[in-house]
Amino acid sequence: MVTEAQARRALDTVIDPELDEPITDLGFVRSLEVSGSAVTVHLRLPTSFCSPNFAYLMASDAKDALSALPGAGEVAVFLDDHHDSDLINRGLAADAGYRGTFGHEAEESLAELRATFRRKAHTAAMERVLTAMLRAGLPEDGLHDVVLGDLPPGPATTALLRRREALGLSTEPSAFALVDDDGNRYPREEVPLRLRFARSIRISIDGNAHFCRGLLRTRYPESAADQSPVKEKVS
Repeated sequence: MVTEAQARRALDTVIDPELDEPITDLGFVRSLEVSGSAVTVHLRLPTSFCSPNFAYLMASDAKDALSALPGAGEVAVFLDDHHDSDLINRGLAADAGYRGTFGHEAEESLAELRATFRRKAHTAAMERVLTAMLRAGLPEDGLHDVVLGDLPPGPATTALLRRREALGLSTEPSAFALVDDDGNRYPREEVPLRLRFARSIRISIDGNAHFCRGLLRTRYPESAADQSPVKEKVS
């Protein structure tokens, strides 16, 4: 048996790869039905032409998260009102995988796509923590010497550590905080440039999330009730 609360918590772990927010917070879960061990979910997106690979990734992750629940039996996930809904829904039902669903149109593997957005999420999380330290009075060139053990405890630091772990980067307290995607420390003279680049990534992610929330409410007015209030992103 699976409860609706368990299924909802499982969906809370599914992240929009581009917006770096849970699909439940964004209002992308249109409906959730639980009957014994069977779970059925319908997803909706801000437009009918949202990127098919992002759409598939979220729908596939939702099915995986629900299927992993103890007691889960048949799990069906449907993407509604998208120009590739039929294709994606057939692929999900057949467990065909990303390449099996899209065939030659799958330019990169799902793992490569996921890695790209994990790197962006790490960059944004890194910028949030380091910018908070600047606001607390640390000079910009001082960021070069900041290690993870220097970061203040709290949700933002926890989020950064989670992003680093997802990329396979060190989470040891002695590891430097301002690093590239491979965990390499930037030269001191590059700190201002790298911080500005990281800020542009973070602003882009936050701006896109705000825009997509609005588009979803325009397309589905009832979705406003399903969207969590916007808060500082630390998850």
